[in-house]
Amino acid sequence: MSDTTYSVRFREYAEAIWELEEAGIRVLQARIARWLGVSPASVSEMIRRMQAEGLVTIEDEVTLTDEGRHLAAVVVRRHRLAERFLSEVLKLPWAKVHEEAEVWETMISDDVEKAMWAVMEDPKTCPHGNPIPGAGYQPPRMKPLADMERGETLSLERISEELELDAEMMRFLDENHLRPDSLIRMVQKDPYGALTVEVAERQVGIGAFASERLFVAVE
Repeated sequence: MSDTTYSVRFREYAEAIWELEEAGIRVLQARIARWLGVSPASVSEMIRRMQAEGLVTIEDEVTLTDEGRHLAAVVVRRHRLAERFLSEVLKLPWAKVHEEAEVWETMISDDVEKAMWAVMEDPKTCPHGNPIPGAGYQPPRMKPLADMERGETLSLERISEELELDAEMMRFLDENHLRPDSLIRMVQKDPYGALTVEVAERQVGIGAFASERLFVAVE
């Protein structure tokens, strides 16, 4: 079945399952509910419908079938291409493109997708460093910002999709130059996981939750 045959809700759920897997989070229905900001009952009903369509299997976790994985890859690819297009071509603020791309991803046709690839000269990641499925991205060795040693300086490589879901967090990262390719020096770590880093000649405090979801390239 063509990916365009499936409803927006099917596509949204397939995308969420992909992103949870990508983040290394067990795909439980309660976690899908939190990720999407919907009720557990809504998730239960939708997962049953996706199972009936052959998109997922349900055992200890929710798992995408081959058809479900194909659908998710198309949606995630178009979302991340849209983010790059909105940021680089249309010059929208970096922190706002995730929300806009949620709308664009459902409307991009095969022909438009090909044109976007060509215009942007074969991009490998979204503006936040997350890989575009099918682009052949070869990630460097990475570790969470939380694992940096005091005095260590490394380049920010990737911001997890989990942080992208929080518009306020994205504004904070943008305002403090915490973007892919920014050099970050670890200044201080407290016993509770909060960090102080130096980036763009300023010191910035980062909480434990975010520091586990910002990834730096290990040289």
